[in-house]
Amino acid sequence: MSADGPADLRSDDELVTAGRAGDVPAIDVLLRRHYPRLRALCRRLTGDGHDADDACQEALVALVRGLPRFDGRSAFATWAYRVTTNTCLDELRRRRRRPPLRPRDDEAGAPADGAAPPSAPDVGDRVAARLDVDAALARLAPEFRTAVVLRDLCQLSYDEIAEVLDVPVGTVRSRIARGRAALLPFVTGNPVTGTERRTP
Repeated sequence: MSADGPADLRSDDELVTAGRAGDVPAIDVLLRRHYPRLRALCRRLTGDGHDADDACQEALVALVRGLPRFDGRSAFATWAYRVTTNTCLDELRRRRRRPPLRPRDDEAGAPADGAAPPSAPDVGDRVAARLDVDAALARLAPEFRTAVVLRDLCQLSYDEIAEVLDVPVGTVRSRIARGRAALLPFVTGNPVTGTERRTP
């Protein structure tokens, strides 16, 4: 949807077909439609606003470049999650030896343009909650973090996550269960071992 025009009611499949035929506005609509969810995925997987922006932009470029080869055997959204997840995992591998960065304040509860700012206690609570979740996710090994984020943030089904990650559904269930079990103790200060990200 453009900022100054009506919503494009075409389905993802219709937009993909048009985009593959060279319809640049159709590609733009498709990417704008999915951008908020892809950006949120990047934000949770990387744990940092700057890295999320970089990873999301790389993913969008990869989606455009890969569109002619997209065969439509999966939904566009599933394919977009796969491309974006792989991009984020590449980013995590690149920065593996760097300590995790704290989220920027503007990533943790900044009001939208024109919105009244929330009260100070609300801002503090939201920032603290975001920092707790980000810190907990950052301590998980990427395979557990990715499975939990795809399920709990992106709300993908187990079958969809299996398709995104190219692993069996049983592996998805195991990773989600272990990741969730590890998250709460990390937040409360008593981590469960076995799912942590290992530092070289």
